Amino acid sequence: AALAMYGSTNGLDPTAFPSLLSMERDLVAFARPLVHGDDRVVGTVTSGGTESILLAVQTARDARPDVPAPVMIVPTTIHAAFHKASHYFGVERVAVPVDPVTYRADPDAMARAMDEHGDSVVLVAASAPSYAHGVVDPIGAIAEHTRRRGLRLHVDACIGGWVLPWAERLGHPVEPWDFAVDGVTSISADLHKYAYTPKGVSLLMHATPELRRAQFFASADWPGYTMPNATTQSTKSGGPLAAAWAVVNLIGDSGYLELVRTTLAGTAELVDGIGRQPHVRLVAQPDSTLVTIETDDSCDVFTLSDEMLERGWFVQPQMSFADMPASLHLTV
Repeated sequence: AALAMYGSTNGLDPTAFPSLLSMERDLVAFARPLVHGDDRVVGTVTSGGTESILLAVQTARDARPDVPAPVMIVPTTIHAAFHKASHYFGVERVAVPVDPVTYRADPDAMARAMDEHGDSVVLVAASAPSYAHGVVDPIGAIAEHTRRRGLRLHVDACIGGWVLPWAERLGHPVEPWDFAVDGVTSISADLHKYAYTPKGVSLLMHATPELRRAQFFASADWPGYTMPNATTQSTKSGGPLAAAWAVVNLIGDSGYLELVRTTLAGTAELVDGIGRQPHVRLVAQPDSTLVTIETDDSCDVFTLSDEMLERGWFVQPQMSFADMPASLHLTV
């Protein structure tokens, strides 16, 4: 109902639809304590995880106009949206191999890449969790390196940002990954995933307003209206934002706690079942609600995916990459 009610509103100009600005502020206020943010943390609602990531990269680039050939350091498991950001904004993507056993980012290897590219590095990024394998990168160890070098560290929590806060509260083992880690400068978290809101709504949060400043675009160099934009889009429907506001207020903190409890229990049961089946095995112990499996030589993951689809289960095959074999991705 909220989606329909606000479908014709426009997020281009918050002075025209001030309720949209109020709802955006409410969502940021709801998310801030979840990610251990203090009162300085600011946020922007975007159309999805890709736009949040694009803006994080663009902001890091534009905050350093003194760097003629900007570079970002990422693990090879970082989301492909960073590839798009590299292509769009001319920021070279230096992908560092992850640990071959845990599939987590290698902080020391990333530090060596930071030193190799020196003053050209404008951003370092890691995942909480990585999409392909469902593991949280060692954010604290990476932050030690970025903090000493004065570099921005973005945490892509698009798929985990609305799970890990309650998982921690439920006693699930979660390594520090958010603003509780000194050195994390921005976080992306999608609401249209585990906040159960309609597509597409994501949050991009910065540790301070100063860190966000370069995100904004404004131009008065034409005879029309002065155009200020906080996101990549100008005109955008207010429907998804209003729907997200309605859903988050409907479910609330206690509701999300129970949803995460149920989802983690389902994930654990799935992991236990995989462990008891022949011919399949976990790629990595999941840190959240994403499960990735491999098969032995008796069948391949693509056939398994097709067979499951015929039985009404949608699972996602993932191609082999470097030394990583093809796998099957399950989102609980």
